[in-house]
Amino acid sequence: MDRLTEMEAFANVVDQGGFTDAAKKMGISKSAVSKHVSSLEARLGARLLNRTTRRVSPTEIGLAYYDRARRVLNDAGEADALVTSMQSAPSGLLRISVATDFGVNHLSPVLSEFLSDFPDITVNMVLNNRYVELISEGFDMAVRIGELEDSTLRARKLTETTKRMIASPAYFEKYGHPQKIDDLNEHKLLHYSSQSSGNVWRLTAPSGEKRQVRTAGWLSVNDGQSLLNAAISGLGIAYLPSYLYADAMEQGLVMDAMPSLPDETQGIYAVYPPGRFTQPKVRAFIDFLVHSFADKGPMEW
Repeated sequence: MDRLTEMEAFANVVDQGGFTDAAKKMGISKSAVSKHVSSLEARLGARLLNRTTRRVSPTEIGLAYYDRARRVLNDAGEADALVTSMQSAPSGLLRISVATDFGVNHLSPVLSEFLSDFPDITVNMVLNNRYVELISEGFDMAVRIGELEDSTLRARKLTETTKRMIASPAYFEKYGHPQKIDDLNEHKLLHYSSQSSGNVWRLTAPSGEKRQVRTAGWLSVNDGQSLLNAAISGLGIAYLPSYLYADAMEQGLVMDAMPSLPDETQGIYAVYPPGRFTQPKVRAFIDFLVHSFADKGPMEW
């Protein structure tokens, strides 16, 4: 007899508390269930069930075997479901977490094409500027920028962005360009208030030395587009990723505050829960993003 069928018959007898209900669960006769369990006991050379006229219960050995058998049966069921899902078209609700600035400027414009390509997928995109716990908060994936803090998540690099200090030509005409990092203490800085590190800019000097600039900002706001607008209007120097300022720089609305500093390049990643199997809807969206951003970054935005 099939070993898995024997395991299934035995596990169902334990789960249902008897042969009759186990037979109903499996859709076979009571005598067939009894034969499967007897064959299993004979093959193992051990009694797995205590049988009385009123009830059936697992022996001590049977209970230990049940725990392992149930795991095997669950794994087998998941394996069957995996094959089925991998052959089916991606579908279902896809919950995505993404930083507000990147989501508004670069994910939202391409979503219509993705939904047209995959009409059986519905998207719930949550824009926020905080670190979310994917599994506990019910997200299928997130798009994250910069160093990845959670090493347990799987990640796929989509593209890169460059962070630079930028301000308007009018600002530099009025206050001049900072010549060295220490000069920033004398300038009007525009800070991103949702940054976990606070009002701290981490910069690399031309020598390669890592420096931190910690000064009070003239303006703090939790939205990168607002910081860019403030920089364009001449309010001060902002430290922003190229996916925000690239168009403004190309139009001459802002300039690099300190061109002599090395580029601060950050990766942009799709991250998703660990496991050997990636849901088709997640895999489809990540593949789509890789294709959509193939010609982007670090400065090509």
